[in-house]
Amino acid sequence: MGELPPFQRVDKAQLARRFGAAARRYDAHAAFQREVGQALLGWLPAHSDHLLDLGCGTGHFLPMLAARSHRLTALDLSPGMLDEARRRGSGASLLCGDAEALPLPGGQFDTLFSSLALQWCERPERAFTEAGRVLKPGGRLFFSTLLAGSLHELRAAWQAVDGAAHVNRFLERAALERALLAGGLVIERLEVHPWQLRYGAVEGLLRDLKGIGASQVNEAPRGGLGGRARLAALADAYEQNRVDGTLPATYQVCLAVVRRP
Repeated sequence: MGELPPFQRVDKAQLARRFGAAARRYDAHAAFQREVGQALLGWLPAHSDHLLDLGCGTGHFLPMLAARSHRLTALDLSPGMLDEARRRGSGASLLCGDAEALPLPGGQFDTLFSSLALQWCERPERAFTEAGRVLKPGGRLFFSTLLAGSLHELRAAWQAVDGAAHVNRFLERAALERALLAGGLVIERLEVHPWQLRYGAVEGLLRDLKGIGASQVNEAPRGGLGGRARLAALADAYEQNRVDGTLPATYQVCLAVVRRP
């Protein structure tokens, strides 16, 4: 099978800087990320010999992963995130690197854990190929990622304001499955769950997105309304989603277990 076309173009250096700038405040805005990661953690085996946290961020899950593994390695694209992870003192070996070109020798891990990191890849099949390369035969990757339809309320509201999405695109489920196949991995379990957060105002959602560094990576910014006028127009457009006094923000979350043959 030939290489798939890139799903998106990502300036990895800029992405690392963006997450690094958000590292100190990340955990204060990452309730959703903790919920999803906790759900994924429940899928892991009770013990692994050598475990890799792929896209560890601030290292929130490292103490929990350390309790489930004899050896723990953690990798992230952002040096700033790794500085925060280092403060947790989990005993993990920390590495800076890209999921699409892992700076690791092959065949050394029996378990990979990756929660809400792989959606930032340019070519997801490269990340899955790399995951398979560093896994031992029969080793498993447990991952969560976002799929198409995530933040559809915010996307529609922005489009009503200026015709642009202002929200990252995410893979369709079928495209994710094709990328896994192209990466040489076997799907053992794959589930997609809508995950809804509730806000009093759209500003709360925007603060959380900015606070975790998850601003838009795959569409050029567009001019138009100034800051205050744009935000007011966005708030008006988003109001049509209000139910029982709150505004929903819905993510399509994929949880999966895949195996290296």
